Amino acid sequence: MIILNSIMSKIILKTVFSLQLSIKGGQMKSKKRISNLSKPLIIIVFVIVAFNAGVLIQPAMAERKAISSNRANIRSGPGTTYEVLWQVERYYPIEIIRTVGQWYKFKDFEGDIGWVKNTIVNSTLTVITSKENTVNVRKGPGVNYEKVFMVEKGVPFKLVQKKGNWLQIEHADGDKGWIFKGLVW
Repeated sequence: MIILNSIMSKIILKTVFSLQLSIKGGQMKSKKRISNLSKPLIIIVFVIVAFNAGVLIQPAMAERKAISSNRANIRSGPGTTYEVLWQVERYYPIEIIRTVGQWYKFKDFEGDIGWVKNTIVNSTLTVITSKENTVNVRKGPGVNYEKVFMVEKGVPFKLVQKKGNWLQIEHADGDKGWIFKGLVW
């Protein structure tokens, strides 16, 4: 692709630049000039070539991951010298925005941005309660099942299985149950 872009660039540049010859004092001088019509074409070609060569930054699809350690420091930047903004527990889900060395910049369920080292993150499927009020965790996948316990907003769980609109979840302390998927992120 880069070779094709290089060839295309040379052809377009030869076409766009017009060579004017003028004779002054018996000497032939050449001048290169860009016509007004070709300026937008140069910009378009530059953008296409830069995009294909990877010069322009493209937003990546957010990758969902989870905290794998019992407790993790969320920092303001990619390194241990940056301020600790808050702490999270195991199974806390995050969406990766960017990678810098061994650090992930991420967004959480509230839209907060932070940094975490990649060695304490994995691809475990997780959810986190996202409703303001406490929500019920049930013994089975439906409202007819008894409540096992209640949880507040911001409690992370490992996803064990799905059944319709219900998710079987497990907390880091071992508590298990079922929760309606509309109550989690």
